[in-house]
Amino acid sequence: MDFELTDEQVMLRDTVRDLLARAYDPETRLKVTDTELGWSREVWNQLAELGVLGLAFSEEDGGVGAGPVEVMVVLEEIGRRNAPEPVLDAVLVPGGLIAQAGTDAQKQRVLPELVAGTKLLAFAHSEPGTRWPAAELGTKAVAQGDGYVLTGVKNPVPHGDCADELVVSATLPDGGLGLFLVAADAAGVTRTPYRTFDERRGAQLEFDGAAGELLGGLADATAALDAVTAQAQASLCAESLGAMEESLRLTTEYLKTRKQFGVTLSKFQTLTQRAANMYVSLELARSMSYYATAALADGITDPVVGSRARLQVGRAARHIGQEAIQMHGGIGITTEYPVSHYVARLTAIARTLGSDLEHLRVLSDKIGDYGLVEF
Repeated sequence: MDFELTDEQVMLRDTVRDLLARAYDPETRLKVTDTELGWSREVWNQLAELGVLGLAFSEEDGGVGAGPVEVMVVLEEIGRRNAPEPVLDAVLVPGGLIAQAGTDAQKQRVLPELVAGTKLLAFAHSEPGTRWPAAELGTKAVAQGDGYVLTGVKNPVPHGDCADELVVSATLPDGGLGLFLVAADAAGVTRTPYRTFDERRGAQLEFDGAAGELLGGLADATAALDAVTAQAQASLCAESLGAMEESLRLTTEYLKTRKQFGVTLSKFQTLTQRAANMYVSLELARSMSYYATAALADGITDPVVGSRARLQVGRAARHIGQEAIQMHGGIGITTEYPVSHYVARLTAIARTLGSDLEHLRVLSDKIGDYGLVEF
């Protein structure tokens, strides 16, 4: 397999990198994340104009028709700049569910506006007191007339504070998983927004008889959810990779400039060895991130692949984050210095769609599926 990017992919990477570099220096980013929205509408519109929001969608759905590699390239750059725009939470995940399970009419109504950046979505799936992957949903759908009404609580809902429309998971009357389109301002929907420790936004959503439109008319949408979850796992790996790469760069630059006992910290062999170990972790994470993306490019959405990648990337993120803070000393945990924000984001990603322990559990449960190799 050729791991080199094509000329078009390099151009996409460089264009997104330049856009985000112009938009966000550390001071500007702090100002933007401190606003009520927490991200920039101007940057969002620029991403839409570049076609970034439409990369994962077919041309029939109003998108660009690009593949998983192009999405990975963009998510790496978002992680590298720690850009707060909700490309994954407001576009790729909920939009992917509509593309996977929606009817033609639902796709034509929602996806073109999503790709143009004029509509924001959110996926309301996680529920209080449950761990990933949720075995059973407490949110219930009840048939009423020609449609359904939903009752239950969803939290956390990433960027549910600013969504115009929601994709909500619920248990169908006859069992199975249903996905529903619900207007965020519909009667029976109560939204409680909050800020997360990585400077993003989320919301708790309560549904009390809220009207929902069944997505695609499917009896069970588990397959669609599994496919989009696999894409989200690879996207989180790619974003983590960009954040780790920048964390390592900031750390090595600091070692080259900070002086102790009259010499720069880079002259101390122990510190350079620890930086080298960070690089090893980064490259291991890069290999697993590419592995997850390559699997998607081959049409493989096996959750075991996602858990393998997330486990290694999560371990690398914890190692690089801890070492970055440690080698920066006190300045590393201050709000004014960017490395603390990268570590906060890496920590949040490590708790999204399963922690290291939960991914390890997924892998350990599959041990019995493998045969014994004898030599």
